Amino acid sequence: MKRSRFTEEQIIDILKEHQAGLGAKELCRKHGVSDATFYKWRAKFGGMEVSDAKKLKALEAEHTKLKKLLAEQMMDVSTLKEMLGKDV
Repeated sequence: MKRSRFTEEQIIDILKEHQAGLGAKELCRKHGVSDATFYKWRAKFGGMEVSDAKKLKALEAEHTKLKKLLAEQMMDVSTLKEMLGKDV
């Protein structure tokens, strides 16, 4: 996944500027981001504080780790089933 040049803190600060009354187009021009990027940020981080964003990032990392562990376990079970099926 491509890394953003903006941190979660910076994104939330930009969104707070928008809530304070600056227009979306003006903010996009000021910070050098596209309209689509701004609206994605607003959908993901809208109404969050920095601590909430950090919690979200930690939960996403944990979710990814758990999905990987599950996939490995499923592979192990599948391999064991194949081995048992061949022996019988």
